[in-house]
Amino acid sequence: MRPVQIAIEIPGVTVGVITVEEARVAPTTPELFREMDGVCERFRRELTVEGVADLEAISAVRRMFRAWGVDPARYRPASEALLRRVVQGKGLYRVSNVVDIINLGSIETGWPYGTYDTAHVAPPVAFRMGARGETYEGIGRHVWHVEGRPVLADSRGPFGSPVSDSTRTMITESTRSVLTTIFAPAGSSTAAIQQALDRVGERLARFAGGRVSSTAIIRP
Repeated sequence: MRPVQIAIEIPGVTVGVITVEEARVAPTTPELFREMDGVCERFRRELTVEGVADLEAISAVRRMFRAWGVDPARYRPASEALLRRVVQGKGLYRVSNVVDIINLGSIETGWPYGTYDTAHVAPPVAFRMGARGETYEGIGRHVWHVEGRPVLADSRGPFGSPVSDSTRTMITESTRSVLTTIFAPAGSSTAAIQQALDRVGERLARFAGGRVSSTAIIRP
């Protein structure tokens, strides 16, 4: 399968992209649970809810949102929302091996991640601001209105964002090809983004039997 190319049409962001083939979506294993719980426990010991926003990575993501004209207190970046949940002692959501791996990577880096079923993504793909009247059905929420907000969009319209993803491209038990994006602030180092991509690939191989087919770091 050819790598999914993403055209970045808004400033201030670097997007890391990894595609993993032959993944098996299944309930999370005890081994992955232990890895998740260990990371969550460390954050719970070291942080308060109020302190999450002061983390360097979270602060940088908040500045990125404000540069886009988006209030991060009203539309909270996915990584910050996950970290706040963890620090409150609620742990990460338990969804599936693939989704749990992506959420784990997001709290480790402080950057919003998105993960999608490549079979339901219709290139070309762009990361841009939502246009007037654009919406999609968000995972776990009602219709998500994306006008004036950063979105990933393909030939069928918006399907993801650094806040909430759509049901159209969500990971399900039938998913075999997994596309994951990392929305890192523009000042993030290439080495740090590559390390985050490598960690996603390694975990998807170890816990979901996947095979990395492509990675890329895309700047505007």
